[in-house]
Amino acid sequence: MSEYEFQRFWLPRTESRQAVRRLLTDAAEHHGWELDRLRLFPDGRRRVTLRRRVIRVRSTL
Repeated sequence: MSEYEFQRFWLPRTESRQAVRRLLTDAAEHHGWELDRLRLFPDGRRRVTLRRRVIRVRSTL
């Protein structure tokens, strides 16, 4: 079974859609995050949850 680590944050309504897209693309391409959940609230705020798989290295000592 896969284990994931999560990163949650809020984006203000003043952030444009283009800026949010750049932020999420950068997180995916350079840091290995993928979008788990994005919730857009009626007042324009966004709650974003990113996830990435935890890779455990087992030593063979």
